[in-house]
Amino acid sequence: MNTLNGIAEAIDRLRLYFAPAETRQGILARRALGEPARDDAALSSRLVTKMQAEIRPDGSVSGGVVATIWRAHELLDLQPGAGHPPGWTQIMNWVLALQGRPGAFSQGCTPARHSYRSCEHFVSAFFSPGPPEQRIAPIMLPNGKVYRGEPAARFAISCMALRAALRGDLQRKPIEQHLKSLLLLEEQWHDWSGYFAPDVIVAGIHTLALAPPPYRGILPQLGSMLATHQAADGTWPKADLYYTLETLVTLGTPETHESVRRAVPALLARQRIDGGFGPTAPQERSLIALRALIWADTKG
Repeated sequence: MNTLNGIAEAIDRLRLYFAPAETRQGILARRALGEPARDDAALSSRLVTKMQAEIRPDGSVSGGVVATIWRAHELLDLQPGAGHPPGWTQIMNWVLALQGRPGAFSQGCTPARHSYRSCEHFVSAFFSPGPPEQRIAPIMLPNGKVYRGEPAARFAISCMALRAALRGDLQRKPIEQHLKSLLLLEEQWHDWSGYFAPDVIVAGIHTLALAPPPYRGILPQLGSMLATHQAADGTWPKADLYYTLETLVTLGTPETHESVRRAVPALLARQRIDGGFGPTAPQERSLIALRALIWADTKG
């Protein structure tokens, strides 16, 4: 099958897949296609109202740390533009209180962690998903990526929290310190088989992709890094395809555009007859795939 024809057919399937979806992903998919439904604005309002009603007095959401952090992202998705959606600040106050608590990724020093500058002597301001004695992993993020290692899970959750703060343009010294810590760790990410697992590297790069202007000069380098480690079949060894594509689209550089194009055959091979991409986080992964395919279909 011609790749361009394959992209068009895959997008058409996703168009039909998302057409009846009364979900956040459905709204975002139709928005990405430039084909919002007539009642999407009203649907968005209803979803936001429901999400806000689920916020507890302390700012958390039932389901724990990941569910609460994800709710901040969901609200921003459904009410884009200037200002914070109602309830968002309440959630983020709860999330920000996790920063620097016991159990954060950066805490604890061993000879190995110290040698890779990933301990408290070098990095700080990570968010803690729970005390150190509490088992966090395995845990699935909303995009379907499962982190099975304890340090990796704590790192990925902290990055997810930092992305919410960056998307909301929160300007606080601990937020900036977390960013600086990621930039320091980035020096260790060039070795795809090194101390940091590929999916941990992807989580870090995804977060730096949302960094404010003073830090954005590193984005082409990060895009080139991911492009370098792409396999001949368009995937990334030991890295989740969907999370990597989500990160590439967020980076938005010429290097990542070409990587997304090279990943198209791998995506097309995974699409099901109904237009979706399997039972794991089905709508979220289908939304990631749609955005990647739309971008791949544009000129670099």
